Parts: sequence; C-alpha cells; structure tokens
Amino acid sequence: MAKSIVSAVLEKLSSLLMIPGEIKHNFELALALEEEIGKVIAHFQDIQSVLQDAESKQVKDANVRNWLKKLKDVAYDVDDVVDEWNSEKLKSQIDKEQKGARNFPLLKKMRNSISSFTFQTILYYKIASKLSGVNEQLDSIATEKDRYKFGLEKVVEEPRRLITASFIDDEEVYGRCQETEILVNMLVGNNSSGGGLKLPVISIVGMGGIGKTTLAQLVYNHSDVECHFGKRIWICVSDPFDEIRIAKEILEAFKGESSNLVGKDNILQEIRSHVSGKKVLLVLDDVWSEDATRWEQLKTSLKHCSPGSRILITTRNEKVAIIMGTTSSNLFLLNTLSLEECWSLLSRRAYYGRTREESENLDDIGWKIADKCQGLPLAVKILGGLLRFKRTREQWQNVLDSEMWDFEEAEQDLFPPLFLSYYELPLALKQCISYCAVFPKGMILRKNELIKLWMAQDYLKGVRCEEMEIVGEEYFDELHMRSFFQDFGGDELDSGIMKYKMHDLIHDFLLVLMKTECVMLVNHDSEELKVDLSCERARYGTLFRKEAAPTESNIFRFRKLRSLLIDSSYHDTSSLRLYLPRLFDQLTCLRTLNLSNGLFRNSIEELPDEIGKLVHLRYLNLKNNKKLKELPESLCGLCNLQTLNLKWCDSLKELPCGIGKIINLRHLENDQTNLSLMAIPRGIGRLTNLQTLSLFVVMGNSDASTLGDLQNLIHLRGLLKISGLGAVCDVTEAKKAELENKKGLRTLIFDFTISKGLMSNRWQRDDGRLLEALRPPPCLEELEIWCYSSPTISANWMMGLTKLSRVSLGYCLHLKSLPPLGKLPSLESLYIGGMSRVEKVSVEFLGVEREEILAPSSSLESPSSSVIAFPSLKHLEFEFFDLEEWEDWMPLTSREEHISIMPRLCSLTINSCPKLKALPCYVLHNTSLKQLNISQSPILSERCRKETGEDWLKISHIPSIMIDGVRIQVNCSSVEEFGVLQFQPLHSSSLSSKNFLKAFSQN
Repeated sequence: MAKSIVSAVLEKLSSLLMIPGEIKHNFELALALEEEIGKVIAHFQDIQSVLQDAESKQVKDANVRNWLKKLKDVAYDVDDVVDEWNSEKLKSQIDKEQKGARNFPLLKKMRNSISSFTFQTILYYKIASKLSGVNEQLDSIATEKDRYKFGLEKVVEEPRRLITASFIDDEEVYGRCQETEILVNMLVGNNSSGGGLKLPVISIVGMGGIGKTTLAQLVYNHSDVECHFGKRIWICVSDPFDEIRIAKEILEAFKGESSNLVGKDNILQEIRSHVSGKKVLLVLDDVWSEDATRWEQLKTSLKHCSPGSRILITTRNEKVAIIMGTTSSNLFLLNTLSLEECWSLLSRRAYYGRTREESENLDDIGWKIADKCQGLPLAVKILGGLLRFKRTREQWQNVLDSEMWDFEEAEQDLFPPLFLSYYELPLALKQCISYCAVFPKGMILRKNELIKLWMAQDYLKGVRCEEMEIVGEEYFDELHMRSFFQDFGGDELDSGIMKYKMHDLIHDFLLVLMKTECVMLVNHDSEELKVDLSCERARYGTLFRKEAAPTESNIFRFRKLRSLLIDSSYHDTSSLRLYLPRLFDQLTCLRTLNLSNGLFRNSIEELPDEIGKLVHLRYLNLKNNKKLKELPESLCGLCNLQTLNLKWCDSLKELPCGIGKIINLRHLENDQTNLSLMAIPRGIGRLTNLQTLSLFVVMGNSDASTLGDLQNLIHLRGLLKISGLGAVCDVTEAKKAELENKKGLRTLIFDFTISKGLMSNRWQRDDGRLLEALRPPPCLEELEIWCYSSPTISANWMMGLTKLSRVSLGYCLHLKSLPPLGKLPSLESLYIGGMSRVEKVSVEFLGVEREEILAPSSSLESPSSSVIAFPSLKHLEFEFFDLEEWEDWMPLTSREEHISIMPRLCSLTINSCPKLKALPCYVLHNTSLKQLNISQSPILSERCRKETGEDWLKISHIPSIMIDGVRIQVNCSSVEEFGVLQFQPLHSSSLSSKNFLKAFSQN
C-alpha cells in the first residue's frame, strides 16, 4: 500500500508548485516553498522506483515492513499538508465569492483584503516549515533504503507461486462430493453440450486457499472423466501467461516427449494436427492473466477437437473466466466447506497418532477451532498440522484464543496465497481493499456506503474524468470478481440493496498488512483503553463501546487518525456528548467520522462548534441520532465534506443556513426527517455536485428554498422526496425545478402536505396543475403521490413513463376516480390507499380506450391479439383505512371479455374496504395469483370463507390465502417460491400510514 500512497501524494504535490500570485511578491517565502516542495518530490520519486520490490519483500522481512511504515507515515503527513493548503485556498475562494456578492463600503473591502492576505502569508510560512520537517525525515528514510539493496521495478522478485500437478490422494479430501458430481456432469453428462459452443470453457472460481485446484484434481481423475475423454492434459499456468510454454506442454502431452519445434505458428499447427478428431479435456490450473490476446490463438488451434471436448480452468478472478470464454452457465463459483467437513479434515490431521480417549477429550475445543477456519480448506490443513503436535487442552485452547497470524506455520503457508491475490491488484484497488481492515470482523458491508468511505479517503480518482461514484462501483465489482467480497444477499426491507461480507481470513490478512495503520479499540468492563505505543500514528481506527462509559482519554493519543468509526451497537451516543469538543479539537486529520447511533431512542442532542476544526472531513455519519435537534453553523466551514448522513434524525428541525458553502457536498442523506424538518435553507441551489438529496421540504417562507432551487442540481440520482407541496401556490416554481432533466432520478415521492406533514385547509389550491408541472424524467422507475387534493389525476406525462415499475397513491382524499394505470407497460407493484371518495373501480382504471373495447366486434382479429391491461403487474394492494365509500370493483361486460387483465398478478391484498361487495371475475379466475390477503372487509371475507363462501370455488386454486389474519390455505412450495414478499405492504414511502396518522392527530 506504500506505493499507492506515495503515487497519490506525488500527484497532489504538483498542485503546490502553483505558488499563488500574492505570495510571489514575498520572494523569500516563495523561494522557500518551492525549494521544500522540490525536495519532497525528488525524495518520493527516488523511493518510488524501488517500492514494488520493497512491498514484495515485506512478507518475509520485518525490517522492511518497519521501513515501509516510516515511509507511509511521512507520505500521510505530506498528504495532510497538501490537503490543508487546498482546503484553505477553497475556503478563501468561497469567502471572496460571498463577500463580492455583498455591497460593502470600500474601507471594509480593503480591511477584508488585508486580513485575507495576512492569514494566507502565515499559512504558507507554516506549510513551508512543515515541509522542511518532512524533508529531514525523508533524508533518513532514503539513507535506510540503500541498506536493503532494493531492486528497481524491472528486476523485482515476484512472490513464490506453487506449481501444481494432476495427482491427488482421494483419502486426504473431505467434502466436495456434490461439487465433484456437478462438475463431472458438466464435462461428460447428457446436458454437457456446451450451449452450442465449439469448445466450451468451464471455470472454477474462488478465493485463494478455498480448494479450486483440489476440486479440479478430483474431477480430472474421476473414472467417468477418464472414460469419456480420449486425452486429458493438465497444465499449471500461473503468472505470467506464457502461451509458448503452455503450447509446448500440450504438444509434449500428445507426443510423450519434448518438442524441438521453434516458432509459435509451427507449434500451434502441430497441436492442431494432434487434437484433430480427438475428444480432449484440457485443464488450465491457476490462471491470472486478463490479456485475451495471449489466449485466443491457442484456443483457435484447439477447436479442431472432436465434439464433447472441454477446457476446465481454475482462477481467483471471475473476470479472467469471462475473458477466457466462460459463459454464465459454465461458471462454477466454489463455496467454502461446511463446518462438518472442516471438522472431518481437521480431526484426521490433528488426531493422528492419538488414542480415542485423548481425541474425545479435545473434541469440544476442536469443533470451535474448525469453525474458526470459516470453511477455508487451506486454513484447516494448516491448523490441523499445527494441532498434531499440541498435546494438552491448554495448548489447544491457546490455538483457539490466538489470531491465525500468530502462528509461524500460518504465516509461512497461508499468508503467501492470500498475498498473491493482493499483490496482483492495481494500486488503486490495493488502497480500497486495505481500508476494509477498519471494519469489525464479519461485518455486513453495503456497496454504496463503502464507496462513499473510499471516496472520503481520496481513493477514487478516475482516469477519464468519470464520476467518483462510478469509479468506486467499478473498483468494488473488480474486487468482488477477484473473490475479496462474498455475496450476503439482498435486503427487501432496504430497497433490495445487496449486502456483502469479507471472509474472516481475508480480514485477518488485511489486519496484518495494516498492522500499524489500523487499530481496533475496545472499552470493556470499565478498563482503560490499552494502547500499543507502536500504533499511536495509526491512521484508521474503530472504537467498540462495550460499556456505556464515555470514551477514555487514550483515544486522543491517536492524533493522526484519518478515519474513526465509533461503534454504538451496545450503547447510545448520548454519553459521548462531553467528549466530542475535545475529540474534534485534537483529531483534526479526520476524513471519515461515523457517529451513528444504534437502535436507541436516546442520543446526542447537538454537535459542538468544534466540528468546524475538522477541515479534512469528507464523510460524517450521524444516522439514527434521534434527539439531534440542530447542526452548528461551523459545520458549513467544512468545504471538503462530501457525505452528510442524517437518516432517522427525526428531531432535526433545520439545516444550518450556510449549507450552500459546503460546495463539495455530494450526498445529503436526510431520509425519515420529514416529520421534524421544517424547511431547506436557500443555499441548497449552490450545491451543484449533489447526487443524493433524499428529502426536499418546501415552505412558504422567504428564508427557505423554493422548488426553483432544484434547477441547478442536475446530478441528482436515486430517490428524491419533495414534501410540503401543499404550501406551493406558484406553479412556475415547479416548472423551474426541471425535474425532467435530472436523468439519474429513479424514485420520486410527491407529498402534498404542508409543514410537519399536516393536511392543508386551503382546498382551493390546484394540485392538478402543480403535478403536471412536476414532470419527472422519462427513465423514472418508482412514483409515489401522497395527500393530493384534486378530484382527478390527469398529468399527461404519467402514461409516458414506460419504465415505471412501482406506483403508490395514498390519502388522496378528494380523488373520485383512479387514473388509467393499466396503460403502464412495466408496472409491477401498485399500492392504493386512503381514497375516501372513490366509489367504484371501473374499466377506465384499466387504461383501455373505447376503440379497443369495440375492436373485436368490428374486426376479424383473433383472441390472441386482444388488449392487455396491466401487462406486468405482479403485486396489487388496496388499503382504504375504513373510509367507506368504495363499493364496486366493476366486472367486465360481454363486450370487454376479450381484454386480458393482470396476466402476471402474483399477490393481491385488500385491507379495510368494508363496503366492497365482490372481486371481479378477472381476479377470481386469475391462474397466476399465488397469494390473496383480505382483512377488515367483512363482505369479501364472507364470500371467500373456506368451503362455504360464495366465491370459494373460484379462489380455491390460489396457493396461499389469508382472511382476517388467519391463513386458511397454504401451499408450501408456492409460498417458498414466492419468497419474502409474502404479505409485505407494497408501499415503501417514508410517509407511512403510522407517520401520517401521527401527523394528522397533531392538527
């Protein structure tokens, strides 16, 4: 990682060479600055040329690791100096713009100018002094460098790579029976045609040490495989991908002797003649290269094999598998072993030579050690071999209690394969994955959040002027394909956001790499934090608050921290209140600060003004601090801030007035503050880098933002909720917002309440015209409309949203008829609730035009060309909350029966519709319907009563039926297939029914 840091710092140092004009008049200061900057650059350039060799030697040499630590410390210090310089220039520029916009008297302008010049001169003297101290340290580091005789990058000694062969002892393998069977079937089974490919490539993909080679050996030596293929060839590829060597080894396998052929073309021609008409299995073990050109010609020469031939490769990188020509159906992602399989492998090795009684005495600890290996076969083998020579329970307990890397055997055998994966990463990715050592072991990671943390550490500089978030997504996907992250599934209750984990041993490995840069601090049982003096210059820290006691004073010794994550899973943040001023005063290098609260009601109530001293801060997480009422104006001096997370700070009344000065802000996450946040300050329109603005509150107040302030926020993406629309009288303001130009928006929520979510009493307002003016971008996927007061929804743009997949309409108390939503081709989920004046749902709701209804009677078209309403709808929910008008859901007439309605409907929920008389036939007879849920609708409940209800025979085909909370029919296989969406409410709006009723009761 040292090379990554040095490279990044060298790039930034170039900005310091641009000495400001006002300083050049001070010749002595300008000369000193240029001289010190030049020395730093020269030192780093000299050291940079040997860093690749140094990083590879640190695996075995503790002295080299220590030298790299010193170098990284200095590089971090220089980075802080550069960032301080750039921050002050930016703040000065912002101040000038603001003061220039005001009409100050001439004398005051002169005073401001003199004051600014004096401040900058002092700052540059300070920076020159710091760089002088840095150069003294670099002199010492450069002298020490010569002692280690590092090689230049072109002659770097690469990490040792294991050469594999096809032989394996089956008795030494535990588990992998199912995996072997699947792969053998992919090679020789009836369905192994390869999808029409001439020479299919099957890839085994997984992290280092997971057993890819072992599985390939099992498959290669399987009796079915031996019989099926006329010729089997095993090649250990490793890195680099030497196509000439590989081709010669293939030829040698056919001829039984070394080939004397010279020239690539001659060799490939010879291979072509040997494979012609033969059924061949070629195994390429341990492939790393991403250069497709090295592989293509060799693969072409192999395509003259007879049908049924296969290529099987093993790789750590899914991207390599794709480049080699593997299709998704031929991609085999290898999972870890089960605990039982780990135990079988561990016990065979560890219990060798012991009596049964001795073994049984160690079983309980042994199972825990097997679990500690987290399913990684290589780790099991290493610990099993280690335990063979540990005779007592105490010794086994010591192995269980120790970190994996404390053992010499683990460092020798487990470190190298993991280091190889790390070593192969580009510099930028090394930084990103190394940062992940700061997280607790086993922590669930969310992709978008991790990208923001990388961004805060300045790791995401694109080479093609790309957005940092796009670069971060590419980096994450690359690390995921290289098996550094494992899928942990999506969260339906969290907008389907994918979750990921790191394998525990990868996390342990990263902690070894970041040993002196990353610290984990725990306050436990009222003990004082124990601090390793060698870690006092650590840059990344996590504090686990196992006790409610305030943060101990030792945390303030880590003055160089760039990232601090305070874990409040056990206790709320309120006890941090007294210590935050000192924290902000002393830990001024912080770029990332997580002060999020756990699921507690109590929390900090305010941030101290000292937050303004964190000039480097780019990421501030205050999520779930439910008693936080306001933010200090000093926060607006943090011109580098990129992410401000205020989710669920539901006592927050206002944002600071000067928020427009945080011009680098990209993500303002203020979801779930809609019941407390009164308005958005006027300066929001200056934040032209904003990509996330979860909630925008409109208020009829001259000091607050209006809809027109959204105009310049062209980079907004994801979700935007606009609340308080009931207070908007000027439709032209809505047009100024230009929502249709914000192509990145995917979800829009229009809330027509006024302050604090209360319904407006000004019924004369025209919400219809306002809604028409709020035209969204055509790529919108989700739309929610709440508390709309006009009698119809007739916005012309709505039916043009061809990608709209989810719609919620709620508490539109004056709406008399539903819009023709059946026209939306992509609509999958529809929620309709709280409509007190809707009396019937008729054919207009289906979005079918009169001409389409009459079409069959006036033409000879076949039924297969009939009209389809709601062609994609899967989930439908009506919820009227005892507002008792709705009586009829109109069935189709004989002239309309050719219309196909909701052909993909999976779930239907009817809640609190006491007057609804019956469900239409096109719902009752819908064969795609898998779940029906009816509650607080007595007429329907009676009609659908099991066995005796009037409609029971019509609905009995539905696998899962719930009436008034009682599940009267369940088909387990169908429910399981349908998954977690079972009986979940469809609407996901932050204005839930609970919040709405709470707000309404305040009126």
